[in-house]
Amino acid sequence: MMAVKATRQRRTSYVPLLVVGGLLAAGAALSYFLFIRPPAPKPLPQLSAEAKTYVRHLGLSGTEMKAAQSFVGGTVVEITGKITNGGGRRLRLVELNCVFADPYGQVVLRERVPIVRDKGAVFQPGETRAFRLPFDSIPQTWNQTMPQLVIARIDFDE
Repeated sequence: MMAVKATRQRRTSYVPLLVVGGLLAAGAALSYFLFIRPPAPKPLPQLSAEAKTYVRHLGLSGTEMKAAQSFVGGTVVEITGKITNGGGRRLRLVELNCVFADPYGQVVLRERVPIVRDKGAVFQPGETRAFRLPFDSIPQTWNQTMPQLVIARIDFDE
């Protein structure tokens, strides 16, 4: 009879450990969702109404695409060209969306890149600048053609 009592005591002694373990697992999951999980990315700024009307004054020309081997053995795709400010406003920043597609026309990569940077000299009216856009993370399913280049942002100099 004593052996039966000892067995019952051992079974009941595991219950608090299981409860504590369950609470710890629930706490870990809750802390992951509250503190560790990265926040949702902020949406990128869109073209303002003023910038949408100014886009017609910006011209891309001489765009070419080349592939080269990187130092680490991968392939780097470079898009080079020129942008001309044909309007009457000074610009601090111009960004492009480069949209790469697969053979079926499905988007496989959309990357936003600056072609006129905020840190350099202001892009003057009538000025033409060369740009170079390197890409080293294009998916293998890409159709190997020139991506669609769309002006995504314009910041004016005040």
